Amino acid sequence: MSRHIVGRIERGVTRLDVDALQRIGIGLNRFLEIRFGRDALEQPADAGHLAMQELVLRLGRANGFTGEFEVPTRPAEPWRSIDVVLARPLRRVMILNECWNTFGDIGAAARASLRKAAELEALATERWGEDAQVRVVWIVRATARNRALLARYPEIFASRFPGSSRAWVRALTEGGEPPAEPGLVWCDVAAARLLEWRRRP
Repeated sequence: MSRHIVGRIERGVTRLDVDALQRIGIGLNRFLEIRFGRDALEQPADAGHLAMQELVLRLGRANGFTGEFEVPTRPAEPWRSIDVVLARPLRRVMILNECWNTFGDIGAAARASLRKAAELEALATERWGEDAQVRVVWIVRATARNRALLARYPEIFASRFPGSSRAWVRALTEGGEPPAEPGLVWCDVAAARLLEWRRRP
């Protein structure tokens, strides 16, 4: 590269193309890397899911629970994990919190939740003995699509989640006793709040 061109580059008169950048890199003995990347401020693909998990962990900590994120239920298969586990070791209670942005297959989701509950029961028993307890709650993003889905299949969701949604909201937001029966609550991600699922009569 001529001195004349270098001078023009230094004064900002000449535009740099890839060839010029490569020549400068060679001259300075520096590696040139050109790539397309993500915007560092861009939200991750699972931002809504992470927001729900963050909320549950924060509420749990504020109400005396210890919290774990993405807990693997099978060490050999780490992709099989529970979104959030909240625990009260003194009471020997663990809560399996499954956070749902959307549903692809409701039946498969319910079966997976049952499997995870059984695996978490084994873990809780290993830690605390036979009197350990596991409770299950689904935290569902309060979108129009999800609300319509639950309204379309009320008996399916009511039979799967007979626990009081109001009691579950109280347990997660105020530290009340978690119901023994599985429950379902809404999560308003924008407002960072958990809301009661009101079943239709």
